[in-house]
Order: sequence, then structure tokens, then C-alpha cells
Amino acid sequence: MFGGLIAYRGRVTRLASQPGGGLTLAVRCEGVERERPEPKDSVAIDGVCLTATAIAGDEISFDVVPETLARSTLGDRTIGDAVNVEYALRLGERIGGHLVYGHVDAAIRVVDRTAEGQGERIRLEVPSALAPMIALKGYVALDGVSLTVATRGDESFDVALIPETLARTTLGARAPGTRVNLEVDPLARYAAHAVRA
Repeated sequence: MFGGLIAYRGRVTRLASQPGGGLTLAVRCEGVERERPEPKDSVAIDGVCLTATAIAGDEISFDVVPETLARSTLGDRTIGDAVNVEYALRLGERIGGHLVYGHVDAAIRVVDRTAEGQGERIRLEVPSALAPMIALKGYVALDGVSLTVATRGDESFDVALIPETLARTTLGARAPGTRVNLEVDPLARYAAHAVRA
């Protein structure tokens, strides 16, 4: 489990296709010495919870299965791409964002971005299946970043990005037309499931 506050960045160093459609992803990650991850630990890469399979210095390797590739942007990454890195929360740590599981619901497109005050407002598409789970002033995670829904329309929603978020995360570089990983608020997901049931 994660908190959606990105303290570290990483850079993709290796991508290797695997038989059956998956891939091995290697990322040179900030914070390895401080956080001391081990193989088998969960690490969120652009908001996707992955299991570390090998660690060599500051490079962490992961197996990415076809289901994860289908729902996320990890298949879009190329060597040298910057990614958001978050290590799993430890019991007793402060949660400054909201609870993020790293279970990405969809890769969605950035529709527009505009300057607003000291930061920016970014507009994103809403997949129809996920629309009931995106609420005004509710939480979402975009590329693993905990954000509050600022406005909500029929086919899109906006989030406001402060300068710190623009500087610290990859969201500052996501141009219109590019995709980001969306995780809806886990509570909204379970509530929608219960209503349907």
C-alpha cells in the first residue's frame, strides 16, 4: 500500500519482452540506499504496484505481466524515460495523501493543461466504466500521485497541480495526448461494486 506522495524518481534502464506477452522492466531508482528494498518487496512505478525481482545497486528489476501492460502505461515506456517511484508504506508512517493500492484501473489521456495561479490545471478523459467512481472533491491517483478532483464533467475531470507536484513528479511533463495511469479511490471502487451487487 502507498500514500500517493512521490519522494523519488527513477529512469528506465532496461526493457525485455518475455514469452507470452509480458516484459522485464529495470529502473534505476532514487532512494534505494535509504529505503533498502529487497527482492519480493512492492514498489510503485508510475503508480503501478510491482514486485521487485532483483536489486543491483540502485537498479530494481520487475516482471510486468500482460494484464498490467493492458491496464497501464508501462508498455509505453522506453529506455531513459523518467518514472515516479514510491516504496511501500511501513506500519506507523504518516499518510499525507490517500491510500493508494497501485492497482491501476486504466491508462487515460491528458486532454488539456492550462496555467492556473502558481500551478496548472490538467484535464483528463473519463472512461465510461469508471465515471461513477470519479467524484467531485474525491481522490484519484495519476501516475501514483494522490490528487483531488477539482471539477467533473460528463467526459472529463480536472485536477489542480501545485508547483511542488509539477517539479517533483512526471506529471509536469505529460502533454495533451499522452496517457497517465489512473487509480480511482479504492473506497469508491468498493462502493460502486456493492451498489451493482
